Amino acid sequence: MFFAISKTVGYLGIPSTFLIGIGLVGAVLLLTRFARLGRRLMVVALVLLAICGFSPLGNLVLYPLEQRFPKWDASRGEPDGIIVLGGSLHADLSAAHGVPVISGAADRIIGAATLAHRYPGARIVYTGGSPKLISSDAREADYATALFQGLGIPKSRLTVERQSRNTRENAEFSKEIVKPKPGERWLLVTSAYHMPRSMGLFRKAGFPVEAYPVDWKVGGKADLFLFYVTANDGLQLVDIGVREWLGLIAYRIAGYTDALLPGPE
Repeated sequence: MFFAISKTVGYLGIPSTFLIGIGLVGAVLLLTRFARLGRRLMVVALVLLAICGFSPLGNLVLYPLEQRFPKWDASRGEPDGIIVLGGSLHADLSAAHGVPVISGAADRIIGAATLAHRYPGARIVYTGGSPKLISSDAREADYATALFQGLGIPKSRLTVERQSRNTRENAEFSKEIVKPKPGERWLLVTSAYHMPRSMGLFRKAGFPVEAYPVDWKVGGKADLFLFYVTANDGLQLVDIGVREWLGLIAYRIAGYTDALLPGPE
């Protein structure tokens, strides 16, 4: 039930979808006796879309998430394993074309492959099924092996987990596969903005991992005052940030994390 509710709210709650929905409601109201309200809704939707698209709002939303965990300190020694969260591969397109298709967050794959070459003794676990509310049989993990092999990582080093649908299941199912022993050091590779929620969920699952953030969207404090020429660039960042904050709130309310914004211990 939580999965269905969270996905529905996630789809409808992101600003681009929500504001377009308001605009469409306004357009429909123009044909009724509530035309005045309809015009107001359309103006509000247009103005807010412009603010989201051109202003630094997306950077402001993402910055505290991305700054929560610092870059991993390699001086601490070699890790025993690497957990790579899904989200990079488009399962349906990969199935349609018969080859791995990267749809976003490619740094997760690149970062994990770089680590794998640097630490040849580390195990690698790619965890990712289908995040869709209504999904086909295609799973991200089904195409991860071929992708990593193409990057020079032997199949024998890679374990894939294909049943998880969200980050909570990533954490729980990865723990079942890995069965981490006391003293082992595992790295968690995911997007910097997604790291706080991921770390909170892995801690709650009883799987101690070290953050290895990648795929930053915001450069630094100077970007907090950066305006965009193309609305799609800013709107995309706002959507990503708001979705992540909604996820943090939902998981905290459900008791799946112990803090609203998990940070370094």
